[in-house]
Amino acid sequence: MATNKPPQPQGDQSAADLIRDKVARLYSEEPDATKEIAEATAAPHRSKHQEFMYKLGASGKDLAAVQTEWHQYYEGLPAKEKHQVWQEFYASQANVTGQPAAASPAQKLSEHKHQAAKPKKLRDVRSTKDVQAAIRDTVTAGGKLETKHHLQSLLFGLGAGLIVVVIFLFGFFNEVVISPFIQPSRTSAATPLIVSGDSVAPTSTPEVIIPKINVEIPVDYNQTTTEESAIENALENGIVHYPSTVKPGETGNAAFFGHSSNNIFNKGKYKFAFVLLHTLVEGDTFYLTYNGKVYVYKVISRQVVDPSNVGVLGPVPGKAATATLITCDPPGTSLRRLVVVGEQISPDPAKNTESAITPASITPSEGASLPGNGPTLWGRFISTPAGKGMVGIVVIAAFLYVIRWGNRKFSR
Repeated sequence: MATNKPPQPQGDQSAADLIRDKVARLYSEEPDATKEIAEATAAPHRSKHQEFMYKLGASGKDLAAVQTEWHQYYEGLPAKEKHQVWQEFYASQANVTGQPAAASPAQKLSEHKHQAAKPKKLRDVRSTKDVQAAIRDTVTAGGKLETKHHLQSLLFGLGAGLIVVVIFLFGFFNEVVISPFIQPSRTSAATPLIVSGDSVAPTSTPEVIIPKINVEIPVDYNQTTTEESAIENALENGIVHYPSTVKPGETGNAAFFGHSSNNIFNKGKYKFAFVLLHTLVEGDTFYLTYNGKVYVYKVISRQVVDPSNVGVLGPVPGKAATATLITCDPPGTSLRRLVVVGEQISPDPAKNTESAITPASITPSEGASLPGNGPTLWGRFISTPAGKGMVGIVVIAAFLYVIRWGNRKFSR
């Protein structure tokens, strides 16, 4: 069955024929028959060609007949095997004489290709001065830096600076990054969810207990000033009772402040006391232990207000006794305040005593605000002489760099 092959382009056919003709000419001359017989006789392990010559030499035929049969045998070999015959011939001659045999055109072509395939080692013949000049020219663009080079340097500096800023921001403001994953007092004993003061035993240390978020933290009732810095310092030791509000067991509203989040490098172990306070909803309960008694409160409202809204410290209309828990919102910032109000349900608020705190004394002075988080590590750092000096050095260095870059740009 005939098959139709696509015709080969004339140019490709001519090139192929030329290559075949060159190979045929290179291997047209066979090795000497006498030397081939000697090679076959001396070889410990004969190849196919050597075995043919060995038998031919042992046949008793004269030299002319041997040469004729060897020529006919060699002519019938393909080019690859002809090359093998020559390789065996050169190897045997080198073993016998100790010198390589004279190369045929085929051997010369093979050696030439082999040498051409070897990588050549290049030696730099330039002088040290020329090499230095070439490097300097490459680095400085021939001593004439272009705008793109300045832009690359600026982008590199900004990139490196951005990495440093990110690292510092994490170190200084990590309360925003870390606080959502922290639940305080994981190791504290579980507090029963029972709306009764009898289920919680009072301790020698006043505490706030919020079963839903597993909080059991001491409360500081010893503050006598509403100075924000004093309140912030006291927050390192727990929850702080705001001194201008009533206390548990008294008629009115008792206000308590706690951190939602603060820098992990700041001292104090209550940096995340109220970080989950936002999970409380109406109907949840919390406890306050004070003066050997336990007071139970049920959440009646929750709102987010501005720090200037100090009205949340005052009495809650229509409620005889309440407790208000206040923290920063969102956690890790001092932007706003989360206010959770609970109504006293045990013991009976009708048995509460009147407080010496009057409504007029509850409201802080004009311009005051609800206490927030203390200063961050960055704020503490730049408030010191060393921090101010460091910031000044960075600003001056940046200013000088901009001036230098501008002078280079406009001097060209």
